[in-house]
Amino acid sequence: MNMQVWNPFQEFENLLSRYNRGGGISTQQSSDLSFADWAPSCDIEEEKDRYIIKADLPGVDKKDIDVKLENGVISIRGEKQVEKETGKGTKRHRTERFHGTFARSFTLPDAVQDERVDASYKDGVLSLVIPKAEEAKPKSIDIKVS
Repeated sequence: MNMQVWNPFQEFENLLSRYNRGGGISTQQSSDLSFADWAPSCDIEEEKDRYIIKADLPGVDKKDIDVKLENGVISIRGEKQVEKETGKGTKRHRTERFHGTFARSFTLPDAVQDERVDASYKDGVLSLVIPKAEEAKPKSIDIKVS
């Protein structure tokens, strides 16, 4: 008998991918979750001059997070270490929190200023501020009356 491991995150990523095909920021699921044990939850906001991505990474050390922006795709990867037993005589009964490698990637729909991306990490939340390039910002056109 062949058993297959069910990965609910893969199904969720597939659903998000189908939903996002209409435009906007889309997720890159196939390569990410083949590499990763889990995917962090993320919020994405768009303002007129920038994108903001916030990823929940509770318990992850800053040194274990890698962020890359390449060819319009921003990737968040890393690893959350398993907590060691707290002491002699301690027995762990259940582990429900995620650990191991993680990954998320998003394709940005517009050109961005790669050199001005700002990343900060506070209270288990990674915040990425990605400024849009000048040509990607909407421009007003004055209408002349004749």
